[in-house]
Amino acid sequence: MKKDVFMALTGIYLLFLLACSRMSEVEQIKKAEAMITADSLARNIQILASDEFEGRAPASEGEKKTIKFLQEEFQKLGLKPGNGSSYLQPVPMVVITAEPSATLEIKGKGKTLTFNYKSEFVALTRRVQEEVSLADSEMVFAGYGIVAPEYGWNDYEGLDVKGKTVLVLINDPGYATQDPRLFNGRAMTYYGRWTYKYEEAARQGAAGILIIHETEPAAYPWGVVENGWTGPQFQLIAADNNLSRCAVEGWVQKEVAEKILTEAGYKLEDLKKAACQRGFKPVSLGLKANLTLKNKIEKATSHNVIALWPGSKRADEYLIFMAHWDHFGRNPELKGDQIFNGAVDNASGTAGLIELARAFTSLKKRPWRSIVFLSVTGEEQGLLGSEYYASHPIFPPEKTVAVINMDALNIYGPMKDITVIGYGLSELDKYIEEAARSQGRTVNPDPTPEKGSYFRSDHFPFARRGIPAIYPSGGVDHVIYGREWTLAQKEKYIAEKYHQPGDEFDPNWDLTGAIDDLRLLFHMAWRLSHEASFPSWNEGTPYKAIRDAHLAAAKEARKN
Repeated sequence: MKKDVFMALTGIYLLFLLACSRMSEVEQIKKAEAMITADSLARNIQILASDEFEGRAPASEGEKKTIKFLQEEFQKLGLKPGNGSSYLQPVPMVVITAEPSATLEIKGKGKTLTFNYKSEFVALTRRVQEEVSLADSEMVFAGYGIVAPEYGWNDYEGLDVKGKTVLVLINDPGYATQDPRLFNGRAMTYYGRWTYKYEEAARQGAAGILIIHETEPAAYPWGVVENGWTGPQFQLIAADNNLSRCAVEGWVQKEVAEKILTEAGYKLEDLKKAACQRGFKPVSLGLKANLTLKNKIEKATSHNVIALWPGSKRADEYLIFMAHWDHFGRNPELKGDQIFNGAVDNASGTAGLIELARAFTSLKKRPWRSIVFLSVTGEEQGLLGSEYYASHPIFPPEKTVAVINMDALNIYGPMKDITVIGYGLSELDKYIEEAARSQGRTVNPDPTPEKGSYFRSDHFPFARRGIPAIYPSGGVDHVIYGREWTLAQKEKYIAEKYHQPGDEFDPNWDLTGAIDDLRLLFHMAWRLSHEASFPSWNEGTPYKAIRDAHLAAAKEARKN
């Protein structure tokens, strides 16, 4: 046989083998995706959200049942313990419960205003102390309570708030004005989150901070605040017993803020307009705040659940799927239903972890990289479990390829699209776009960026430490009913069931869309787990420099 003919036939044969290999890969993916089913997803959501699990509060009987169930399910699938010989990562916490009899007193020039706990204000402390107080604490309106050098913004400029109580607005000036030249315009930045405002007030030395609640800029009604900021409050414990935090952190109803400001001689709407202007100067209100919180202090240990499917060629590199298993437990003060079952939020995402684990463990060949299934505690109390893992990582950050977070799966049926919270931030976008194309779907950004969802779920502590993290959420363009119908259904859930006892499993849910999403995420992760490169943050994101430093250090370590 002539050489050129031989070479041609060899080339054809190699192309044939490559085609067969690719066909085999496609078949593998399809078979593994078929292991993700609506029946098993629904069954596990129903178990996790049952009254037997008592709302899955951290450090409760509900936690014991939840983590036992997860360990057993992961063991059945053949997953290895993710923390040495254990599936558990202990998360030390302190539980601080304020007596519900507290009242907020505001001394004005002519009279004293008194407000009731829960119905008009909520307050807590992160300090590990049996009693904290505001005693004749001078009140200052500090606009949005933001210090953002990159935006040329400082609401505390020239202000000494040591020992004082600051009253601030929720969200940020961009949302309030819808001006794209201010912050991120309509899209909330991290500066708009309550977590940031509490952190900044502490850095400024304030004794107390009260955020003015309004449903639209907060993205949830007062009932969410009332349920979430009262009763036992779980906190991580810093070395100083959290004494660097403000003595009091709280919220007031909008109507309460209006009364306080009227007593000071101001109108809320006027101050809101002023607070949106560059160069805003804080306003001393001439009022004194008084509040005492008497606290019950308990130490507790909750747990993250970590399971591992070791890779083959690149087993020391890790792709993390995550979902929080916790919810709000039981509130014995409620009449009627007292259990916060948390079916959508987040029994659904937790059950989704099990489905994805089943898909990966069904593959004939292990992925190159290791797959981690991480179910964290304390999300509802401020991302505590994910923050603890991110600051005490089991797997090295420089070896962690990416984090894919699932928080509240789609219960409304098949969608033409999938939403990515944080779309445009990292190279992970191209992976989810490719997976979506394989289903004939499109990828869209968050339709409600003003809610700040990127900063409200468990991927965020990883992002802050430089690890590319993505939060795919159910789409909004329903195959039959369209976009407006889906958005209306989601708003109805927020208004009526989010963080309420009504978030229960419903056999009438249409989980076909959730199955589409989980299969899409499997497809995305399969590709990520068969590569040698590490996805990066896009230029201009605040997390890129951290990631670049991690990877550079890892490269240098390999040289040595």
